[in-house]
Amino acid sequence: MSNRMPRGEFVALIAMMFATIAFSIDSMLPALPQISAQLSPGDANKAQLILTSFVLGMGIGTFFTGPLSDAFGRKPVIYVGSALYILSAAVAWATSSLEMLLIARIFQGIGSAAPRVVAMAIIRDLYSGREMARIVSIAMMIFTLVPAIAPMMGAGVIALAGWRGIFASFMLFSLITITWMGLRLSEPLAPENRRPLRLPLMIDAARQMFAHPTVRVSIMVQTLCLGMLFTMLTMVQPVYDIIYDRADSFPFWFGFVALMAGSASLLNATLVIRLGMRRIVTWTLGAQIIFTCFVMVMNGLDLSDGASFALFVSWQTAVFFMAGMTMGNLNAIAMEPMGHIAGMAASVIGAVSTVLAAAVAAPLGQLFDGSILPLAIGVLTMCTMGFGLMLYMGRIEDRLPA
Repeated sequence: MSNRMPRGEFVALIAMMFATIAFSIDSMLPALPQISAQLSPGDANKAQLILTSFVLGMGIGTFFTGPLSDAFGRKPVIYVGSALYILSAAVAWATSSLEMLLIARIFQGIGSAAPRVVAMAIIRDLYSGREMARIVSIAMMIFTLVPAIAPMMGAGVIALAGWRGIFASFMLFSLITITWMGLRLSEPLAPENRRPLRLPLMIDAARQMFAHPTVRVSIMVQTLCLGMLFTMLTMVQPVYDIIYDRADSFPFWFGFVALMAGSASLLNATLVIRLGMRRIVTWTLGAQIIFTCFVMVMNGLDLSDGASFALFVSWQTAVFFMAGMTMGNLNAIAMEPMGHIAGMAASVIGAVSTVLAAAVAAPLGQLFDGSILPLAIGVLTMCTMGFGLMLYMGRIEDRLPA
């Protein structure tokens, strides 16, 4: 494209689109106690549904956003998705009902899928090969900083404007993004390159994927890994607040953990060529089983508050680190046999695993009882199931023709 924006500016714009989801989830964490006290004073755990309802909507939106952008263009889909995101944030800001807030968060999640999913398609429209990989890598490096600072940003907004101010910040964030894109980025998908939206093709792609044993198992393990991550996210703020009385310092600890866990993608990139994707996922899940069992045993002992807290922070880091070591590899395993329907396969994988993981994490989050035991049991169960499925995947691959 002759009018392509400068690469540095393009990377910054893409990183901001990527950041929409992380900002929408992690900045809400410091607000949960206030929302609970105001909208669900009889059941503090219900406030956690604000996170999983957004994730559920995001998963639903992921299924449709990619195909819609192939049919109607990249920018129109981002505009519509962002408009839904902003409108839903406005409803959440104004409502005095937890039920209406949860509905608004579902639709906000649906809208957030547009900038996140379509941004990757825009990169592919404008770049290819190693240059595309470089753009994605730089944008993802910037993106990994968002979970580290989002809770601190949320806490700052709460201090200035209360918990409703966070939804105003969502509206402002999205408005800046689409204004920037509208003024500076030309439509990257020419009309002659667009593909009609056909529901039968989407259904057939899903059928092909779930008929392939390796793809099917990979999606199941992805669901479990995301389920562990989302369950930790829903319970982590109450753990800091109620168990360890560290609500004030929670954003800083969360940022520290996010930065530490962010190194997982770099380690995976170093090891994956030598060890292979399946082996790394299997070993990571096995290590997580051992560490979670150790945490459960130590939690039953009479540890000092400082030692118990340090152990939990280490375990939280390990769960986040596990996600970084597994999700990319599992996506690659699932996509490998689906090259002929790559775009549709990416949408289906992301949608199915995210929706199912949210459906698992939501009820688990409601089991929080003032101890880490429900969280540890949930993580251990999902991790053990994932480890078993990865061993089963190895036997499947041994039976497949070379």
